[in-house]
Amino acid sequence: MRRKKKSFIVLSMIAALTVILAACGGGTSDSSSSDGGPQFIDLLTGGTEGTYYPLGGSLAEIINSNVDNVEARATSTGASVENMNTMSEGNDDIIAFTQTDIAAYASEGTLMFDGEAIDNIQAIGSLYPETIQIVATETSGIQTVEDLKGKTVSIGAPGSGTNASAEDILGIYGMTVDDIEVQNLDFGESTTGMQDGTIDAAFITAGTPTGAVESLSATTPITIVGLEEDKVDQLIEEKPYYAPYTIEEGTYSLEESVETVSVNAMLATTEGMDEDLVYNITKAIYEHTDEIGHQKAEFIKPESAVEGVSIDFHPGALRYFEEAGVEVPQ
Repeated sequence: MRRKKKSFIVLSMIAALTVILAACGGGTSDSSSSDGGPQFIDLLTGGTEGTYYPLGGSLAEIINSNVDNVEARATSTGASVENMNTMSEGNDDIIAFTQTDIAAYASEGTLMFDGEAIDNIQAIGSLYPETIQIVATETSGIQTVEDLKGKTVSIGAPGSGTNASAEDILGIYGMTVDDIEVQNLDFGESTTGMQDGTIDAAFITAGTPTGAVESLSATTPITIVGLEEDKVDQLIEEKPYYAPYTIEEGTYSLEESVETVSVNAMLATTEGMDEDLVYNITKAIYEHTDEIGHQKAEFIKPESAVEGVSIDFHPGALRYFEEAGVEVPQ
């Protein structure tokens, strides 16, 4: 009797241990890590003072709330170029913010990625426009792109997206950076330079209204230089990562709207990320925009998510947009 009781206790312990081990093993979802826990995804953003980082935090919350067995976390970085370089390192648990033009340069191995193409990046979708703004002081007399000739103009840091856009726009007007007195300044330095009169104009790539430009316009009369429609069309035909953009009347106290172009902020990932996971993340983001706690939420829509994207879409994102009835350019 005692032996039977002892055997019963041993069998009971084995059964209990089996249940515990099964529970620890977790499910078989592709979104789980190998140890059964959640899959961790780094959402590479930008500096803490910019748009990417706070928006990335909001998107991470949406992913965590709507995709099973995933834990996404926004990480502050040096933004687009650094994010593309990080994605080249072979980690398939990364989603990154970048500009559409920077993604194109990385994929092609041009400009700041000269000779070092990053061939594993794929698009999830566009988010919001980052406008190419040519800001000039009224005292400079600059009204057109041609008027920039001989003037002191900031075109952003060497190797930056702003620098590349400045060269593109000057190019469609038959000009080069040799036609201007170049200054390589960031947004804050550019607006300070215009305020104190050391520079005449600056190329600034950012969502509008841009805080630095608003602050400048409050103390210094400015002009936003527009682009003619045929030049916009030419630029987009040559560089499909650009999109037309209108800076509305009233922005920076403008008396009339100004036509220009934009690149888009977008999300990208690696080709090695699981297709179902990318599908679920894409669906979560574009179908829960009402939960995005950021003013850029108004721009994030499935129908505009393919604008300006010239790199290949990840199959998971492509599947979502096709189901949503969004035509994806091939």
